[in-house]
Amino acid sequence: MAKVYLTGAGPGDIELLTIKALRVIEEADVIIYDRLANPEILKKAKKSCEFIYVGKEDGRHIMPQDDINEIIYKSSLNYKNVVRLKGGDPFVFGRGGEEALYLFTRDVEFEIIPGITSAVSVPAYAGIPVTHRGVSKSFRVLTGHEASKKDVSNMNFEDLRTDDTIVFLMGLHNLSKISKKLIEIGKGKNCPVAVISKGTTIEQKVVVGTLLDIAAKAKNIPTPALIIVGEVVKLREKLKWF
Repeated sequence: MAKVYLTGAGPGDIELLTIKALRVIEEADVIIYDRLANPEILKKAKKSCEFIYVGKEDGRHIMPQDDINEIIYKSSLNYKNVVRLKGGDPFVFGRGGEEALYLFTRDVEFEIIPGITSAVSVPAYAGIPVTHRGVSKSFRVLTGHEASKKDVSNMNFEDLRTDDTIVFLMGLHNLSKISKKLIEIGKGKNCPVAVISKGTTIEQKVVVGTLLDIAAKAKNIPTPALIIVGEVVKLREKLKWF
């Protein structure tokens, strides 16, 4: 009987792949992967493994999510071990829940293999802890754009007023809007911000600024990039190690 493994590839550094994820990748008959999964991971698969790319580039989907769901399902009809490899963690803005529900409705056995989410690991590689005693007792993770359009107008920024640390995934294109909104709700103009590009990889770049100037400082930084806002960013001065 076929089984689909909705598998987190981690944030980029191949050594952050979990042991369990590596095992199912080595045993996979087909791997359905996206752009954010480190391509070096695919080399761990057996020679007979088939590969299907369903990623997106610069916000443009190669194919709609409904089509991806169907590809996963049809793969389960033709292969015994199906790995759906997703960057980061399948359940952290990875649409893994949608894919799992689709498989559930078609009586396909599946398993979720969590991955190390970029929301925590990428700041860590930049020397920024998302929580720190006396500085930040909580953190919130948000998507930097809506599923339907690259806009932040419908996000409830008022809810972020008291958050110690805020992490935005996939928000680089809206960085200027995000900064403006956070200032409007009362975050200080000098509130520290870091933008981390291609985190945990040898191409990692980090730009540090404030809500007032970060958009200008990070205008040429490449995607994928993560935005982290809060006083914890200042700890990078002493904790940066990578």
